[in-house]
Amino acid sequence: MPRPAGNTRLRAARVAAGYNSQQALADALTALGLSVGERQVRRWESPNPPWPHPDCQRALVQLLGQDMQALGFTPPDGRDEARPGPIRRPPAGILTAVTRTAVPARAQAAIQPATVAVDFAAVTRSHRRMYWSVAPAELHPSVLAHARLGCTLLNETAGDTRKTLAAALAESCLLAGRIEFFDLREPDDADATLLHALQAAGEADDPLLGAAVLAHMAFIPGWAGEREKAVERMVAARTYARRGEASAELLAWLDAVEAECETRCGNTRTALHLIGHGEDVLATGPEHTSPPWLDWFSAARLAAFKGNTQLKAGHLPQARETLTQVLEELPPESDKQRTVVLGDLAAVEAAAGNPEKACRYASLALDQLAATWYATGMDRIREVRRSLAPHQHEPCVRDLDDQLYGWTTTVSALTR
Repeated sequence: MPRPAGNTRLRAARVAAGYNSQQALADALTALGLSVGERQVRRWESPNPPWPHPDCQRALVQLLGQDMQALGFTPPDGRDEARPGPIRRPPAGILTAVTRTAVPARAQAAIQPATVAVDFAAVTRSHRRMYWSVAPAELHPSVLAHARLGCTLLNETAGDTRKTLAAALAESCLLAGRIEFFDLREPDDADATLLHALQAAGEADDPLLGAAVLAHMAFIPGWAGEREKAVERMVAARTYARRGEASAELLAWLDAVEAECETRCGNTRTALHLIGHGEDVLATGPEHTSPPWLDWFSAARLAAFKGNTQLKAGHLPQARETLTQVLEELPPESDKQRTVVLGDLAAVEAAAGNPEKACRYASLALDQLAATWYATGMDRIREVRRSLAPHQHEPCVRDLDDQLYGWTTTVSALTR
């Protein structure tokens, strides 16, 4: 005779929440302080499941996102379902500004299958790769729309599926914030978007992603010269990094971020000390694997931070040597970073009284910006042009002006 199907509702909800075995669900319940083994979960998935203890009811509802009857249980006569009290609440108002609604702790709508988190994360990874070549004004709306979808799906997922989805959502919001700050020069929007990224990272319980978000948030006051606020955010970022298995690259990048903030606030000596520490960390730091989203940093990019700080400190020969080496080591796909390095080399030559070399580097940067727009790179070129004011009647500077204020470049600079 055919075997009874058992409690298929509970089994389906378990798998949808990312618990692919009965033991996995038992482990999740144990982590909440309950004494539940695989045998008990097997009984709940039997054709006539026993009515769970109230504490187990609350835990099942919390982990699987559905009420007890939807999970295939029938309450004994005269008993009501235990109300699912909170076991662990996510941050309130996650992605409110993106979706205009707060995400509830758990949805009571239909639960999505576990594959939805995998599919959502695949799109997030694609956006991450496209950032290096797709025009930011074109990519940004797609990333935001993806984040809105992720927020909606959080309402319809539970358990490990929800955590996986939340991590991908945090990365999407981080990417959107990066575009807003570095590419579109919209720091207020970036600050709000990065806050949503931090909330999603908290929902995913991913401290390394939280550290990355907080460090990006430190850039915003750091570039505005608000050192105290930048330092506060960096302290938080380092605290989160200590909670996870941070790689040498991530720890060195935190040094680089803080060095950038100190440089912007006029503290180049402190910044050079931080960069030196970052170099030591890369050489001898922990051997943990870097997370895949840390694709914006490398030893060459740490050297780029160093070259800029040397420039601001007035160490022109050292800055020239450092930045020239960086230009040789940058991989072909680092077009955005290349514009920044070319701009810094142009600034070195302008400060050294070599306007022709300065204009040559600035022209190369403008050629790159015409292919891959990057607002931060254009900021560097504008700074160089202002420093060339004493030489503005020389032919090389006039040629640079013709390129800087051509129809295409001018429109791009004013509309992006």
